[in-house]
Amino acid sequence: MKYLIAFLTIWIFCYSSFAQDLLTVQEAVEITLANNYDIKLSKNELEVATENVTYGNAGMLPLVTGNFSQSNSIQNSKQTQNDGNIRALDNAKNNNMTYGVSLGWTIFDGLGMFSRYESLKELEKLGGIQVKRTLVTMVSDVIRTYYSIVEQQNLLIALDSSILISKERLRTAENRFSIGKASRLEVLNVQVNLNEDESSRLRQLETVGNLKTALNGLMARNLLTDFDVVREVKIDRSMVLSDLLNQASIHNPDLLSVSVNRRLAELELKTIKSNRYPTVRLNGGYNFSESESSLGFVAKSNSRGLNYGVTAALNIFDGFNQRRNERVAKLRIDNADLAIEKQRNIIETALTQAFQNYQTSLALAQIEEGNEQIAKQNLSITLDKFRIGTISAVEFRDAQQNFINAVSRFNTAKTQAKLAESMLKELVGSIDLTQ
Repeated sequence: MKYLIAFLTIWIFCYSSFAQDLLTVQEAVEITLANNYDIKLSKNELEVATENVTYGNAGMLPLVTGNFSQSNSIQNSKQTQNDGNIRALDNAKNNNMTYGVSLGWTIFDGLGMFSRYESLKELEKLGGIQVKRTLVTMVSDVIRTYYSIVEQQNLLIALDSSILISKERLRTAENRFSIGKASRLEVLNVQVNLNEDESSRLRQLETVGNLKTALNGLMARNLLTDFDVVREVKIDRSMVLSDLLNQASIHNPDLLSVSVNRRLAELELKTIKSNRYPTVRLNGGYNFSESESSLGFVAKSNSRGLNYGVTAALNIFDGFNQRRNERVAKLRIDNADLAIEKQRNIIETALTQAFQNYQTSLALAQIEEGNEQIAKQNLSITLDKFRIGTISAVEFRDAQQNFINAVSRFNTAKTQAKLAESMLKELVGSIDLTQ
């Protein structure tokens, strides 16, 4: 019992030694949201889509342009007039300059401009959905990586405790050998076990280090930044499949995306149909003109004035392309409907499978928690028996390995339950940042 207390004290000490520079999962998510490159890129794409939502981009506003042109020529000219007189001039200079402002405004194009404007707004909506998808994916990746570190860190703590126990076994075996109660072979076997434990610890340190590097990469910060993680894994045990399915139909980014794509297909059909109607355009402008001629009836002239008018155009025949384009647009709407049903089926299948995994992981975590307690008690009892010489070193090693395996299975079960929970929330499209 005294050793059990000492063992638990060592266990707590080992754990507390890892509690420096603690990084919580909430902090990891916040850093990722602020730094991650994929998130920044998707937000910039959304800004581009937002900037594009203008009446001018949809063709609803007039276009005003300023015009300027000047032409000069030097020619040898010869003119024969009606009365027979001949006029000739070498190096005759001719200048012509025109400048002004012109306006063009399409006031009717079969309502195509309105469908184009609606398409721009839908593209903005699609950009927002893509940002949400990126956020959900990144947060889910951070949570999965973080709790994988928790799992492996807990196993590392168990290995540290196992090494301490192996060192105590070695000391006990050496004492027994010194008084003639144990053979040299027993001491060597214990030493081999200790070396094995230390090798396992080195491999476990590598695993933890690689996972920390991966998490630093997701957070887009210095890959060598060291940190510690929490030990406990809190699992949401209240999720219900029917609620998850209902929430996914509303929040899942992939399902929302295909819905927006269907709306875009409908608007594309409207835009194509608008080509059946005439296009009416207002034209106007105010121009200035100056010209000079060295040889001619008019040596110099100036003019200014307003010009305006209306133009209308109607597509009468375009090689049946209008009919073809409309049929293609309708097929795209049909495909969009099929894509929605397909995506809904994919999500429901994935959610059902993930929920089954979630339930199994919860049950396993409960079982393995009890197994860990039993293995810990068994190790304590076995250690006491080993110290008084009633069991062999091999039997004690079995108990020690059973304890490490129990700790590993319990950590794995908890982590798998947490990862299953995270997967469910990712599929739904709504991850709680306070994990």
